[in-house]
Amino acid sequence: MVKRTGAQILVESLLKENVEVVFGLPGGQVLPVFDAIYESELNFILVRHEQAASHMADGYARSTGRPGVFIVTSGPGATNIVTGLCNAYMDSVPLVGISGQVATSVIGQDAFQEADITGITRPVTKHNFLVKNVSDLAKTLKEAFYIATTGRPGPVLVDIPIDVQRASCEFAYPNKVDIRSYKPNYNGHPVQIKKAAEAINKSERPVLYIGAGTIVSNAENEIFEISKKASIPVTNTLLAIGAYPLDTSLSLGMLGMHGTFYANKAMQVADVIIAVGARFDDRCTGKVCEFAKKAKKIHIDIDPTAISKIVDADIPVVGDAKTVLKEMIAFIDSKDRKDWLNIIDAWKTEHPLWYNRNDDKLHPQYVVEKISELTKGEAIVVTEVGQHQMWAAQYYRAKNSRLFLSSGGLGTMGFGYPAGIGAKFGNPDKEVIVVAGDGSFQMNMQEMAVAVLNDINVKVVILNNQYLGNVRQWQEMFYSKRYSHTCLAKRKRCQKWCNSPKRDTCPVYVPDFLKWAQSYGASGIRVTEKKDVESALKEMLKTKNSVVLDVWIEMEENVLPMIPAGASLDSIIMRMNG
Repeated sequence: MVKRTGAQILVESLLKENVEVVFGLPGGQVLPVFDAIYESELNFILVRHEQAASHMADGYARSTGRPGVFIVTSGPGATNIVTGLCNAYMDSVPLVGISGQVATSVIGQDAFQEADITGITRPVTKHNFLVKNVSDLAKTLKEAFYIATTGRPGPVLVDIPIDVQRASCEFAYPNKVDIRSYKPNYNGHPVQIKKAAEAINKSERPVLYIGAGTIVSNAENEIFEISKKASIPVTNTLLAIGAYPLDTSLSLGMLGMHGTFYANKAMQVADVIIAVGARFDDRCTGKVCEFAKKAKKIHIDIDPTAISKIVDADIPVVGDAKTVLKEMIAFIDSKDRKDWLNIIDAWKTEHPLWYNRNDDKLHPQYVVEKISELTKGEAIVVTEVGQHQMWAAQYYRAKNSRLFLSSGGLGTMGFGYPAGIGAKFGNPDKEVIVVAGDGSFQMNMQEMAVAVLNDINVKVVILNNQYLGNVRQWQEMFYSKRYSHTCLAKRKRCQKWCNSPKRDTCPVYVPDFLKWAQSYGASGIRVTEKKDVESALKEMLKTKNSVVLDVWIEMEENVLPMIPAGASLDSIIMRMNG
């Protein structure tokens, strides 16, 4: 065996893990690693901010199913990735982050650019490591990838002091991992599986409630087979969009705060809920004590700590969703639940997703519908966070899994654009469209340099309403239209209190997104009228380089339906102002 430095071991280990691309930013405490990268085959992408590196790795991972990887330096470089780690942790995304650290001899002495990043990130990573001996590095990296990608996936951070990067040892990359304290259980208990099937067979009003775990385990076919066999309607979370086809009568669409009326109503009157890879988060349940009180809950999840954490499970099944459902199918009876499905069909007719399609106003829902129509739901749509995120979730009809990427648990503004770039690196032959709000986009829009310099053709559609729109909507609905510091165009000359914005009287928006895009070498298009939306989208899609499409939507358009925070799913608001 030939001796390698710690830095060389890191690079060779990443190559042995078949890592396609690494995102990051160099710095003083990680220079040996970047020197090793210089002559390697590793495809390294230089970002403009470390947070963006973590989000690019995240977008890559969500869209491909493979772990995303990033490398940053110590201190501020490492602390800048905390948001990205937390975002991935809450959404169960497999990431392996590498951070440089000050020399082991000065750790704990407040050395220049030192931060206790293992301590800081312990609550927001699945696991983290501080490597103090170069002979442990290869084994640690193998374990990091194993932990990140098995069981319930999540981010793992490996912190490597600079003296460990410089030190040398014989390099042998392990072939397998055996961690005594970490043994994910993939097979559900046979008795629990049969109990679940029996409960489903006896039910009259069952609902399948599927989350991101369905996609992680590739259980889409099993969900489809069970739903068809037993006539069970299916509702999905934000992160499971695309996991179940929308063009079947059994689809209820998304549930929760901005979900469909019929999905939420079905959950409330169901007698059995089969939760698969979902965690009953507050955006889906509303007021927990009022949630689905008539239903027996079956909860299938590979993470035992997720079961009964929020909603008590009557029949818990710990295991991989695909493995469990495959076994369960044989015990489920074929049924035609016409009465139940007729009730749901009536709700769909009476309370569809709605906006005024007949006026000349530039509604954001119309823009998303046109994106869906022109791409046939086959593009990867990545969202920022805010109103635009919910409009995209409601009206983009993703044809398959991993075609709709969004920050769910943490709701991270600034996630979408870098995640879209990461998704494009992972899927160079697919169209990638970022649906952004003008507020969210400005948080990481500097990454346009990465897209342009690497010829990464990512399209951005900004639904521009001059506001931090989601917060403004809450201010309108619950704070008497007191728009406190949510207007992004406000200047000193504006009246102090403004609750009646108008495009023709409001100040000029800053920045001019067209000029900004052009300054980076990208293309810019602006749309201010409904009649121009389709032609602008077609121009955007046929353009071969990065494009920013700035769409001036209605300033006070609201996302509906809506369930107020902390309210029951029965308290759904369908319309405002008549």
